[in-house]
Amino acid sequence: MQVIHVDLGAHAYDIEIEAGLLPQIGAKVAKLLPKAKKAAIISDTNVAPLYAAKLEASLAAAGLGVVKVIIEAGEQSKNMTVLSSVLEQLAQGGLTRSDVVLTLGGGVVGDLGGFAAASYMRGVAFVQVPTSLLAQIDSSVGGKVAVDLAAGKNLAGAFYQPKAVFIDTDLLATLSTRFLHDGLAEAIKYGCIKDAALFDKIAGFANDAALLANIDDIVAICCAIKARIVEQDEFDTGLRMLLNFGHTLGHAVEQHFGYSGFTHGEGVAIGMYQLTKRTEELGLTPTGSAERIKSMLQKYNLPIDAGVAKSELLDTMARDKKKNGNSITIIILRAIGEGDLLKLNWQQVPEYLG
Repeated sequence: MQVIHVDLGAHAYDIEIEAGLLPQIGAKVAKLLPKAKKAAIISDTNVAPLYAAKLEASLAAAGLGVVKVIIEAGEQSKNMTVLSSVLEQLAQGGLTRSDVVLTLGGGVVGDLGGFAAASYMRGVAFVQVPTSLLAQIDSSVGGKVAVDLAAGKNLAGAFYQPKAVFIDTDLLATLSTRFLHDGLAEAIKYGCIKDAALFDKIAGFANDAALLANIDDIVAICCAIKARIVEQDEFDTGLRMLLNFGHTLGHAVEQHFGYSGFTHGEGVAIGMYQLTKRTEELGLTPTGSAERIKSMLQKYNLPIDAGVAKSELLDTMARDKKKNGNSITIIILRAIGEGDLLKLNWQQVPEYLG
């Protein structure tokens, strides 16, 4: 087992990474939260049939009553209407302030379930049990929980840290190739902004089998990078913005296609490549960086272009939560492995879209 401690003072927690961890989670939750009598499992229609019964059995064996809340799979469920339904089900299930919510699923379940935990009775404990690669290396760590509004992605939410993150890498075995690569886009992001050796490591895998054979280490490296950044900037006012490399354009692409054309990781892939191609042209990023990113993305069947004029995405980008008044901070590469923050006046943004 690999354990990564996220040192946030009173809100500190551990990330535990181990293949085959799922059956142990009930005992770990009972030890971590001895006052809890009930546990709510929030999951979705894709993940629940695969793993909810195993998690429920683990919790029941540890003496916890279990309430299951299942939402429809997909980004379309990450909204205020579904959030309201989840909260009502937590209340109907009799959860009290001493009980615990477990989010069993990918990024949508973690974001929505975490926001439900933050909102229910003004905050109950929650534990992340991420089942997708994207959730295991990124969205389950750091305490950002949210839902989407019609105006944009993740516009209603909170900073609310979990009590623990339990990562069973065996759960990745049921991921489709598309969603394995979707999560890998975020790992590539970490390599781009902070760890050139990680970038090269991912580039060097012969195929997905080789990737999965090394996945525990990839997950641990990514979680450690994010943990160290979050420790320095829990509330996303400075250094943590580095984690948004590729995301401003990526989020706009996701929303433009109604969250059904491109996955989150695919949108980020497009954003990373397109921005780096432009910052190379502007002399801000070393020549050849965009081509290295392009080669990596194509190796894993990730897109590099959304097939839509970037001018059509500007209105969506204008509602991005990273925009502050008439300025926005974008993340550029000074080199592969070295991300940097660049604050722009909004009128400058089209120049950086190309």
